[in-house]
Amino acid sequence: MILPGATLGMLGGGQLGRMFTVAARTMGYRVIVLDPDPNSPAGSFADEHLCQPYDDQEALDYMGRECAAVTTEFENIPASSLDHLGGSCIVRPGHGAIAVTQDRILEKNFLRDNGFGTAKTVAVRTADDLAAAFAEVGSPALLKTARFGYDGKGQHLGRSLEELAEAYERFGNVPCVLEEFLDLDKEISVVIGRGADGQTTAYAPAENRHRNGILDVSIAPARIDPATAEKACAMAQAIGTRLDYCGVLAVEFFVLKDGHLLVNEIAPRPHNSGHYTLDACSCSQFEQQVRTLCGLPLGDTRPLRPSVMVNLLGDVWREDGPPPWETILGHPRAKLHLYGKQEARVGRKMGHYTVLGETVEEALTDAWRSARNCCRTAREPSGRHLRRGRHPGRHGEGRPPRRLQRRFPRTGPGLAVGRIDLRRTAGNRRRQGARPALHPTGRPAGRCPGRAAGLRRQRACR
Repeated sequence: MILPGATLGMLGGGQLGRMFTVAARTMGYRVIVLDPDPNSPAGSFADEHLCQPYDDQEALDYMGRECAAVTTEFENIPASSLDHLGGSCIVRPGHGAIAVTQDRILEKNFLRDNGFGTAKTVAVRTADDLAAAFAEVGSPALLKTARFGYDGKGQHLGRSLEELAEAYERFGNVPCVLEEFLDLDKEISVVIGRGADGQTTAYAPAENRHRNGILDVSIAPARIDPATAEKACAMAQAIGTRLDYCGVLAVEFFVLKDGHLLVNEIAPRPHNSGHYTLDACSCSQFEQQVRTLCGLPLGDTRPLRPSVMVNLLGDVWREDGPPPWETILGHPRAKLHLYGKQEARVGRKMGHYTVLGETVEEALTDAWRSARNCCRTAREPSGRHLRRGRHPGRHGEGRPPRRLQRRFPRTGPGLAVGRIDLRRTAGNRRRQGARPALHPTGRPAGRCPGRAAGLRRQRACR
């Protein structure tokens, strides 16, 4: 057992490493972060930041001497670095478990070999494999790179062999998997903690909705029947056991229309969908990561209240500054988490907020209200499509909500163009005496002739 006062190492300096560092230092540990980014979010919180590549031998030697144990922020750390550190300190999770989850081909084979159901998937190691894989999987199909894909990157939904061949070439002719397209009811995930002694505990499943391949909203507990929730937790814990895993691990599941569960992916680390545990559980997934790394007893994973977590992407920043945080901070049961990233870019995760409620529906309503007033982009405010049951989905491409289709021209599956100021709600206009916002076409609202134009103006400003 490694007790407070010892030094822990973190390979990776993004937001997951930052939240681990906060948890570890709160518990009394020192933290050394290795990350090549001089503006690393985790590095700014750590006791020491080694600004070197992950395979730098001198930096690895220093961590091996100074740290009692080392863990990782993400699964794509070079295997040679983990092996090097393993000779001088504890490394959790082990290289063997990470190697399986680094490669989708190995991961799918592991799941099938151990009796866990997955979508029909065929390995595509060369361009010559693509035609046979497409014939077996059918159309439409998802092409995913075997390594380094995340948040929708390295993925393409294709309906013809020619389209998939173009995507394969665009990906650089690297090994991929071709996966069947499924008609889903929901996507959920389960985060577990597993100690070196085999003790395992699971957090409540989270229901996840994505936009453009990036997690948008997580609802915890997921709106599924208790038997499905229990089965998902049992499957996730069984996967951890089969991997002989030590640490925090997340398993993503597809829930089919008939309630059947299929494993989508495994993440050998804390997960974006588990961020709700920071505010809704007595022991967060990051404290659990510290506990499993140090050999401490596992913490309580029971949710204290229903919660909704909403990601904040760089899309909601504008040239004149960040979003109006007071709309979130003014809510008594909302918690804002910003990651300290220097540059806001479209699709980049800059932070998140979590809203607690007495019920899931109450948390959803308040989360939508905060999104409507804070997130000033043209897309439907995060969370609103959940209450209405409309979403483009992650595992495939769907239609945008009907109201969104009326307001904006279609530019692709689930996408829209134009800008509106979501702060200018009807209530704000009454209080401030403000004029209606611009119509999405860019014309001033007052110049839209006729009653029909007035209705369009009204919709655009809601």
